Amino acid sequence: MGQYETKDIRNVAFVGHGASGKTSLIEGILFKAGATTRLGSVDDGTSVSDFDSEEKERKTTIDSSVLHCNWHGKEINVIDTPGYPDFIGGAIGALNAVETAVVVVAATSGIQVNTQKMWDIASDEGLARVVVITKMDGENIDFPALLDSIQSSFGEECLPLMLPIGHGPDFKGVVDILNQSDEVPDGVIGDVVENREKLVEGIVSVCDEQLEQYLDGKEIKLETLQGCLSTAIASGSIVPVLCCENKEGIGVEGIVDVIAEYTPSPEKCLTCKCSSVSGGEVSEEEKEIEVSKSAPFSAQVFKSITDPFVGKLSFFRIYSGVLEGHPEIYNTRSKKNEKIGHMFRTFGKEQQEIERSIPGDIVTISKIEDISVSDTLCDPDAIVKFDDIKFPKPMASLAIEPKSRGAEQKISETLNRLVAEDSTFKVSRDVQTHELVVTGMSNLHLDVILSRLKSRYDIDVESRQPKIPHKETITTKASAQYKHKKQTGGKGQYGEVYLRIEPLERGGGFEYVSKIVGGAIPSQYIPAVEKGLRETIAKGILSNNPIVDVKVELYDGTFHNVDSSEAAFKIAASKAFQLAFNDAKPVLLEPVVNIQVTIPSEFMGDITGNLSSRRGRVQGMDSFGDLQVVQASIPMEEIKNYETELKSMTGGRGSYTMEFSHYDVVPSHLVPPIIEQSKKETEKVD
Repeated sequence: MGQYETKDIRNVAFVGHGASGKTSLIEGILFKAGATTRLGSVDDGTSVSDFDSEEKERKTTIDSSVLHCNWHGKEINVIDTPGYPDFIGGAIGALNAVETAVVVVAATSGIQVNTQKMWDIASDEGLARVVVITKMDGENIDFPALLDSIQSSFGEECLPLMLPIGHGPDFKGVVDILNQSDEVPDGVIGDVVENREKLVEGIVSVCDEQLEQYLDGKEIKLETLQGCLSTAIASGSIVPVLCCENKEGIGVEGIVDVIAEYTPSPEKCLTCKCSSVSGGEVSEEEKEIEVSKSAPFSAQVFKSITDPFVGKLSFFRIYSGVLEGHPEIYNTRSKKNEKIGHMFRTFGKEQQEIERSIPGDIVTISKIEDISVSDTLCDPDAIVKFDDIKFPKPMASLAIEPKSRGAEQKISETLNRLVAEDSTFKVSRDVQTHELVVTGMSNLHLDVILSRLKSRYDIDVESRQPKIPHKETITTKASAQYKHKKQTGGKGQYGEVYLRIEPLERGGGFEYVSKIVGGAIPSQYIPAVEKGLRETIAKGILSNNPIVDVKVELYDGTFHNVDSSEAAFKIAASKAFQLAFNDAKPVLLEPVVNIQVTIPSEFMGDITGNLSSRRGRVQGMDSFGDLQVVQASIPMEEIKNYETELKSMTGGRGSYTMEFSHYDVVPSHLVPPIIEQSKKETEKVD
């Protein structure tokens, strides 16, 4: 990959809310750097980053895209990431492969839900951060208010390195307040002298010698300030705030200057922490990886796609060592060696084959099926393991089935390929409802997945809301006896059982106890009683849903020397249990989830009221900046279409996450419709 060293590399992910201008800004950077010969457009479908057909049609980034350019001798690897929470997996993967996050905020819309999420993730990862305000030529812009909002939401360390000359239709350029000339142009918004003083104070605070000189009133040389600024940005002590306009490229050159000159190289990330592996066991002690070409090879996969022409492509970031030629590397997850064939450098949809890569490089390899996102790839003789990338749990589910009967086997294989590409997409077979269920971050996310299933693999599916997996249980003790006696022309059937049942604590499952003494039921028939009980609780009685949290005691019975059999005792046990169950005040249980809703403050009342109307219970509230977080527990039945309603109530500015909590009793007035629906479905099957 050639003519540069690790110290010259800059790995940068552009993150922020959808429609904030990330892709257009990257197009401007690539064009300024000469990496492209024309300025691509999202609206026209000519962006080198948004090259997928779905992205062109929807005019939004769906998958992360890897690009690169060279600026003043610095090799910059750029990752364009999706801006909407529906496709957050691509952004999270990208942030695990870089040293710097460029957080993009549109001047026209300000900080939005996903802007805050991306900032938090980048902060948690310890990344250097740069804030870029785009669309400075838009209408109704208040730059000082927006800067206040950024500092309020993200912290006082966010300091302007650029100030705009005018904004809106009057936006003419930017002033670099660190490298300012003596003469300040007319129309600058903000006090250049005051902002430069704050910036210098922040810069020298990370360099003890310069801080002492500054406090003594001595002049600090510009070259010294520039060096300390790099240290301050790398440590997060300063987050420079820049601004630009994408259409004419005003301010873009200054942004790429900051990335090239002041953001950290992979070399400056002194160590990458990971665990060592010996004999297949992961050591609890963390091992420090030396970022150098002489160290053993190590890398981590952050993205995977299936290209219709090249096959499976795995994207990984190299942390140490050199990858050259066609070596064997070790996959810590699969615990096997893989032979590297073709190795590429990626530029949007284009792949340039290379022979050598060094620490800090972002590399793509092809046609190795058993490599997944988060996998650690390393030298077989120096095995290490990086922590798995943490992705959020998907929340929105659909039950699907292929429209064509012959596609049942094919759909499983193709869905697994899509799962390998997207760590926020899951596929499962619900053992209770027998449905094939796909789960993603949102309905939009699933819509894109199913569209790709059709366009790539020619599989068309029908989708519907999954059935809610209810369960049945009892609330009090009961007992019953049943005698199964049947006489036909030949051998008859006889078996009699006496049962006691009682409820267990939630989550107690099923417990069976035999208290038979004196041979009231011969020992060979007692297992048949348990088998009959288990078959009955699996099918359910009220609504064809499994019965849980019940203890059954077999305490008496009778038998016949000739007519008794295992089948007779199975039937007797089942009938006796049904009688006791109906006397034990049975109830239906429904799954309850914990939900966390993030919204702008003005929607707080609407959201809490809506959750209450859905049988939700607000458990707590929190806030950061202008956003509020509402935590509640709510029945799963009540949030089937919550995503759509939340977007409607908040104008698309709200988001939520959820996870399963527990099962709780369904209110009695809601039980009859559930039972009626169950009967209808049973009749259809019959």
